[in-house]
Amino acid sequence: MNEKERQDELKERINEKIKEIKQYLEEFSQIEIPDFEEYQKNFKLKAACERYFEKIVEPIINLALLIIRLKKFDKPENEDHIFIILSKNNVISEKLARRLKDAKDMRNIVIHNYLRVDDLIVYTAIAEEIVKDAEEFLEIVGGLE
Repeated sequence: MNEKERQDELKERINEKIKEIKQYLEEFSQIEIPDFEEYQKNFKLKAACERYFEKIVEPIINLALLIIRLKKFDKPENEDHIFIILSKNNVISEKLARRLKDAKDMRNIVIHNYLRVDDLIVYTAIAEEIVKDAEEFLEIVGGLE
């Protein structure tokens, strides 16, 4: 595969990830998130929200890695460096990089049950942060060439 074909394939994969994230955001928007007390009592709602959180964050991580490859930035040493690399290369702000890294860390806690999940922290991430951060990231990377 020559360089142009490799670049075209990466761009196609990037577009697929963007569509995937948008689809999950659209599906997630169909879930009515109540106040925290109701959220905490409703285990089905909590499970659905946590699952959508995972489904949104996972392709954001993959999209970030694809952008790093496309732009030929330094490879991240580990997952903690993915968004830092994008920030250091002026793709995203430091503030967004920190928020996306926090979302990635939260995703790992939710998926792997590293710790007892703090419902309030997860609720805040779900109800107030992930959609805004995902949309900001998509707006930025959608304009990359």
